[in-house]
Amino acid sequence: MAAYGLYTHIASNRRRSILLTAGLFFFFYLLIFAGALLGEASAQPGYPAAFYVNLALADLKAAFPFATIGVVVWMAIAYFFHQRMIDALTGGREVIRTEQPRLYNALENLCISRGIAMPKLKVMDDPALNAFATGLNPRQYSVTVTTGLLDVLSDAEIEAVLGHELTHIRNGDVRLMVIAVIIAGMVGFLSEMLFRIFQYGPRSGSSSDDRKGAGIIMIVALALVVVAWVSSFLVRLALSRSREFLADAGSIELTKNPDAMISALRKIEGRGELPGATSAVMEMCIDNPREGFSDLFSTHPSVQARVNAIVKFAGGHDPGPLRIEQRDETPELPQAPAAHDDPTQPPSLPGTPSGPPIAGAATGPDVGPDIGPWGNRTGPAPP
Repeated sequence: MAAYGLYTHIASNRRRSILLTAGLFFFFYLLIFAGALLGEASAQPGYPAAFYVNLALADLKAAFPFATIGVVVWMAIAYFFHQRMIDALTGGREVIRTEQPRLYNALENLCISRGIAMPKLKVMDDPALNAFATGLNPRQYSVTVTTGLLDVLSDAEIEAVLGHELTHIRNGDVRLMVIAVIIAGMVGFLSEMLFRIFQYGPRSGSSSDDRKGAGIIMIVALALVVVAWVSSFLVRLALSRSREFLADAGSIELTKNPDAMISALRKIEGRGELPGATSAVMEMCIDNPREGFSDLFSTHPSVQARVNAIVKFAGGHDPGPLRIEQRDETPELPQAPAAHDDPTQPPSLPGTPSGPPIAGAATGPDVGPDIGPWGNRTGPAPP
């Protein structure tokens, strides 16, 4: 069922979370079956294909309880330690109001305005312009921003980015993406193991006719592994792309400032690469500059497509691609008046001497016509 608004999107994400959790078990059992096929065909070449299928089904049945326990343990590890692993990869650290008052106050105001429980606020020291949200439940939710983002974006643009990440939390996108990352990690790990097993192939010593059945089974098993890996990859792409448009819309609903969202996206565009982050972390970011072939395998819609949507549906104004100039952190101090200047007197005219009056110089209203009102000579010099 398609989701057409923020609230139907939340309900849709909940259904998807259940389906993805079920899919985690399905992919795991599929890979166990493929591994059993590879193992039996490698260990006992020379039998017909049906023989290996029956052996693999028997192996799957015997391994079923252990496979289920393995999935549960994998999910438990991810549930309790995924944030620590992400922080270890990105270097994010939790901050409080006194450390980042500008950022903390902006996030707190947004949460108060919509009655949202405030997530943890984290900052990572990186010149890239990016931000992301993580967590599986309200106690774990956190929003991480880079120092580069804080240095370049204005207060209104920072608020728009925070609103985008809060919408991901409100919609359940964060929970959904973490589950998808768990699936992808498990499938990738097992797929790599099975590919290594496939490299060895059946034992030598039998005739080509004897090895025919084993060879067919190994090809089928390899195909199952590829199907599982590609399916998990495509699911991640679909989830990442569809959620960004609604997160932009949710940010505008919170801030009532579509122009700030547009200018933030334009400044972030192409400048969000986090060198130490994995592809799974980049998929959670507000922008992922790691594009695939002609955007076919991109995890995010292009910034241009997102800006066009905001202009069309929210009435924003697109300034086009922006050049970024690093903000000068050294404040420009006002020049203090010179020590001899009297602040109660008008400034000296250009080209006239300044400073205290010379002793004996004619001053005041009784001076001759060639003396100006501040003691400077206006007429020709006396002979």
